[in-house]
Amino acid sequence: MAAVLVAQFLSALADNALLFGTLALMKHELYPEWTEPMLQEFFVVAFILLAPFSGPMADSWPKGRVMLLSNCLKMLGALGILSGVNPFVAYGIVGIGAAAYSPAKYGILSELTTPDRLVQANGLMEASTIAAILIGAIVGGILADWNVLGSLGVVTGCYGLAAIANLFIPRLAAAHALERVSFLPMIKDFGRAFRKLNAVPDARFSVAGTSLFWGAGSTMRFLLIAWTPIALGIANNREPAFLNAVVAIGIVVGAGIAGKAVTLQNVNRALGGGILLGLAVCALSSITDVHIAYFVLIVVGVAGGFFVVPLNALLQEKGHETVGAGHAVAVQNGVENLTMLIMLGIYTALSRSGVGVLAMVAGFGSFLSLAILCLWLFRVKKQRERAQQSQPRLS
Repeated sequence: MAAVLVAQFLSALADNALLFGTLALMKHELYPEWTEPMLQEFFVVAFILLAPFSGPMADSWPKGRVMLLSNCLKMLGALGILSGVNPFVAYGIVGIGAAAYSPAKYGILSELTTPDRLVQANGLMEASTIAAILIGAIVGGILADWNVLGSLGVVTGCYGLAAIANLFIPRLAAAHALERVSFLPMIKDFGRAFRKLNAVPDARFSVAGTSLFWGAGSTMRFLLIAWTPIALGIANNREPAFLNAVVAIGIVVGAGIAGKAVTLQNVNRALGGGILLGLAVCALSSITDVHIAYFVLIVVGVAGGFFVVPLNALLQEKGHETVGAGHAVAVQNGVENLTMLIMLGIYTALSRSGVGVLAMVAGFGSFLSLAILCLWLFRVKKQRERAQQSQPRLS
């Protein structure tokens, strides 16, 4: 677990510093502002296209070695951006590495720990990830204001260190060895895994909830970048990075609270955090004071961490019982990143058409709260129906 957490920390730190460094590079090279979310879309497309293959690869190879290969691909993409390769193409290469990395990093948790400690293991993973997001955002923003190419060089070095840390992960046996590698059977296998997971109510609920969270999170990052100069009158690279870092602090706290207060048996508690998350985002539309903004964004983070960590643990447990944890996370990644692509596409279209940032923030937060409330009501309804069906009938 120590090696996994160190590797994850370094890799996630580099991921987040890379985003701010690349955005600063695009500003320096005078790319239009509405193209900034497209950078993330190139990253996300890799997850969607590789979803049928990343899960089987994670389950058929030792997961520590999958993580090693993935970090090497990320390092190659960062080197490309540093060397002047088209930033969208190079960032897409980083996305390929991240797509292969994700099922392995989450799938390995169910192999290193027991079901009763899986929520705690997820809490450690999320805490490590969000701490890396926190530091990576701050470092990325500061370095981007200091020297754009220097920030990209630091990122490349972090990916190299993460790859070295991967070498210390125990070489675990493959969860589901493949007899042969063939693209069409792997696509069919992904389809079967998707249908099998979709037939499990808990897995379906988890994927829906985490997809909303990560779709919202990817959009929120760019909304904050656009919102900061409009609402707070601050136009440097550091302040949006600091605001994203504050959200990360909140998520660490929320993940810790979830690890203590939520189990797989009472996972519905997490949905309250999702509703609060949307309401807090909505509140940002009327805020002009930077100190109040920091407080509200901490609330956003705490609510988000409390919401997403139990849902991740629930999916890993149900996935481990049915199709394998790697397959389950790959299906989750496919749906989550399709949701990200849709939300980012809508945001890009609204931004290009001239819709005001404050209006988008208010609408976005309201949509998020309403969607999670509907998810909660639907789940409670289905649970009651199943409970009634399972009761013995009197003759």
